[in-house]
Amino acid sequence: ISNNLITELQSLGVQNQRVRQDWIPVPDEPSDTEPDANDLGDRSEEWQAIRGTLDLLETRLNNVKRALQKIEKGTFGTCEICGQQIEEDRLAANPAARTCIKHLAEEDNLRIT
Repeated sequence: ISNNLITELQSLGVQNQRVRQDWIPVPDEPSDTEPDANDLGDRSEEWQAIRGTLDLLETRLNNVKRALQKIEKGTFGTCEICGQQIEEDRLAANPAARTCIKHLAEEDNLRIT
């Protein structure tokens, strides 16, 4: 899974050398002609879409890496908020889940480590 995520990330950007968890979009090669306002608008929209996709893929990759570290430490499947076991159905749907269903709404507020 992580290799697939890395391949997708590489198709859209490059890894930030200062912050290895961060990916930076790579702009298209400039054309020989001066872009008009519509072209600039299209490029801006495309850039925002790529940035959004990179952000989503970064999060997924970091969650997979975190889950693999938890497996090594023997803490995989434990809710990071209450310390209880994460439900099997939840882990089957999202093996990188950080919280049990009860604390699902709070998962986005957890510190990125």
